[in-house]
Amino acid sequence: MLGVRKTLVRFFATAAVAVCGACAFSGSASAKEYDLYLGGFPAGFMLETSTVEVVGIFDVMSENGLVSPAKAAGIRTGDVILSVNGNDVTSSEALTDMLDGLKRAEVRVLRGGEELQLSLEPVKDVTNGRTRAGVLVRDSVSGVGTVTYIDKASDKFGSLGHPVTDGEGNVTGINGGTLYKCVIYDVKRGVRGTPGELKGAFENSRELGNIAVNSASGVFGTLSENCDLSGLVPVKKGNISEVTPGKAVIYSTVEADRTECYDISIVKVDKYNRENKNYVIKINDPDLISATGGIVQGMSGSPIVQNGKLVGAVTHVFINDPTRGYGISIDNMLDAY
Repeated sequence: MLGVRKTLVRFFATAAVAVCGACAFSGSASAKEYDLYLGGFPAGFMLETSTVEVVGIFDVMSENGLVSPAKAAGIRTGDVILSVNGNDVTSSEALTDMLDGLKRAEVRVLRGGEELQLSLEPVKDVTNGRTRAGVLVRDSVSGVGTVTYIDKASDKFGSLGHPVTDGEGNVTGINGGTLYKCVIYDVKRGVRGTPGELKGAFENSRELGNIAVNSASGVFGTLSENCDLSGLVPVKKGNISEVTPGKAVIYSTVEADRTECYDISIVKVDKYNRENKNYVIKINDPDLISATGGIVQGMSGSPIVQNGKLVGAVTHVFINDPTRGYGISIDNMLDAY
């Protein structure tokens, strides 16, 4: 029997930390029509991963005393369990079922980019009679981010503007997930060299939608049927070719559930950036700087608006200057889902 731990995924990168969130607007774009609404509100993300990662190893009380089947087999923390006896492992429940009653199993794991074949001898736990391998695994990740837009024409939403990644920076494969209403209850201010963070509480009884895609351009999905959009503001989509260096605003929520508008400057525009770092932005608003120090974790996805049009979303912060960061163009987000 395997334990499952659900941990908080931190939605930021390394050199530049992804920490902002945005919303959507209504408008039209070239051949495709969009009915977009501005986001800027926080959400709780629960992603069901398509891999099972070992996050801990422990001893099992067997008939012969304390033993560690996983350690004896050579399994390590950080290994991704790919298969048992040739059967693909896609969840902790599947892994538990596969090991049930077995005395020996051939386990294939991924470690540092290399696949290894290990022989595991699970044992019966005398405290509960279950077959256990002595590993604690994770098959889901959760965290706080910002919804960028809602496309009412298709009942879709876009958020984050960057992917949720694993410890090695790879885009995390998912089997779906759930988007929850979230309330911000505290802020850790960002300072030079240390990113800040929005701390939020999930309202698990308030599902906003189902998550379908985790991609290089963000996290996307479909709204719940009972999702109330009456308070959202429609906004036109802006093409990146219209964006110029100069004044703009972002919409974000850094306290409770109050979405506010904050002044920024777009410093640089790079339409063809392959890493979706289409904008360099600078936070100018004294209220936001006072509250957060600038861009912080949890703000990823905050919509960027220039001349009344939605042009992108905040994605990363500069580690050495929390008032500066990157943004992705709205075109790249809309093209992703």
